[in-house]
Amino acid sequence: MLPVIAIVGRPNVGKSTLFNRLVGRRTALVDDRPGVTRDRHYGTAHWEGREFVIVDTGGFEPDPSALAEGDMFLAVRRSAEAAIAEADVVLFVVDRQAGLTPADKLTATILRQRIGTAEDERRILIVVNKCDGPGHDDDAAEFWALGFPDLLCISAEHGRNSYDLWATIVDRLPPPEIEPWAEVVDEDALEEEALADLDTDNFDDEDADGDGDSVESDEDEVAGPIPGHSRSPDDEIRIAVIGRPNIGKSTLVNRLVGEERQVVHDMPGTTMDAVDTVFVANGRTFRIVDTAGVRRKARIDDRLETFATLQAIRTIERCHVTILMIDGAEGITTQDARLASLIVDRGRACVLLINKWDAVRLDPERNVQVLKDELERSMPHMVWAPELYISALTGKGCQRILPMVEAVYAEFERRVSTARLNKFLAEAVLAHSPPQKHHHPVRLNYMTQARVRPPTFIIWANSPDGLKESYKRYLENKLRESFGFAGSPIRLKIRQKRRPGEAKQGGM
Repeated sequence: MLPVIAIVGRPNVGKSTLFNRLVGRRTALVDDRPGVTRDRHYGTAHWEGREFVIVDTGGFEPDPSALAEGDMFLAVRRSAEAAIAEADVVLFVVDRQAGLTPADKLTATILRQRIGTAEDERRILIVVNKCDGPGHDDDAAEFWALGFPDLLCISAEHGRNSYDLWATIVDRLPPPEIEPWAEVVDEDALEEEALADLDTDNFDDEDADGDGDSVESDEDEVAGPIPGHSRSPDDEIRIAVIGRPNIGKSTLVNRLVGEERQVVHDMPGTTMDAVDTVFVANGRTFRIVDTAGVRRKARIDDRLETFATLQAIRTIERCHVTILMIDGAEGITTQDARLASLIVDRGRACVLLINKWDAVRLDPERNVQVLKDELERSMPHMVWAPELYISALTGKGCQRILPMVEAVYAEFERRVSTARLNKFLAEAVLAHSPPQKHHHPVRLNYMTQARVRPPTFIIWANSPDGLKESYKRYLENKLRESFGFAGSPIRLKIRQKRRPGEAKQGGM
């Protein structure tokens, strides 16, 4: 899962400015007035190849007398405390110009209570903001009195010491988690293998039709099970059930598990935490995760629901197959399309469940074809995902869900031999050549599959930047026609062909 970095502090110390600086774009509202930020704001940041979730919290109000004045201050404080509990690193922002205030001391006390042991204090980094030059750093010495072991002077507005801040943050994080199915890829070795297979024309003529059902004879080319192979029943499939609130996710989980594990109610937002349930069906172990309903940001008024949104996103990252539930009566919404984009971005397999189909059948103007047309218009990036039409409440069609999940999972970890891919590439280029770049031909030389989960392919070309997105989509569609991959996203990477005698560039 992605590391979470929370930004906390009293109002008007520059938290939102720092948030914008870390994510690299102006997404949080910034104003001189205190208290502008009330909800937690989430953003994604990248630094030296790693990805992070940044959480901008509302101004932390530690004064009990202020909390007694209204529910708003109390809700903001609870929201900030939830972010602290979730975060891997907490940036405690203070204001050099205002100096050390009683509110800062109270905030430090609450932080120390929330993080538990003294060893966990390393998660807290005091960030002294508005230190616009080296001459201001001496003014920050008074903040050592807060009792935390680390302090850094920055200017969020001008970007001073941004590199040091990122380096300090990463130093406090555990090493990057490698997904259990991830493979260490050496692109140079893959290129040599692809070129060798191309030179020897080493493909199986008996399986040249490319139906993808044969079993590779070379075990070194197999990562994960090949369709037709048996596998251990203990090898569980992790499933994330996502969708908008009150769409029937908990009802579906109870239906699949066969007992009332989840609380079901008509009120949206009944499920707030991501809840794991392990069960066995047809000799296969499944771990299904019921997530909180994710509605569009304009409707996220409750701070706990904002927290649940992050949980749902992180759940997608740790699962193999996502079940995206859609209300058949209401049709495809903008939020459904956004959730679909998130699934594609995270590289997870997907099954689309059109729920409440028993109610839809009563409407003469809605049928399967109408829904298919809506899916094609609203979610063209998910045309590869199979859809099932069910009723979680009555159980209609639910018996087909787990077999479909297993089939999609098999495609998610399908591998195609390098020899067959080189033959496929030659035929695809012969049928439709890449457009030229500045009147020079773009040549695709050879390709291989770098990894599975999701299936990732590398193509070496003489001019990678000359290959247009439309042609990449053409290649992806041809891959699906030739080898399947139904229900699984495909990653296609174009690399520069290494010239004879050129030094190796290193791994992926």
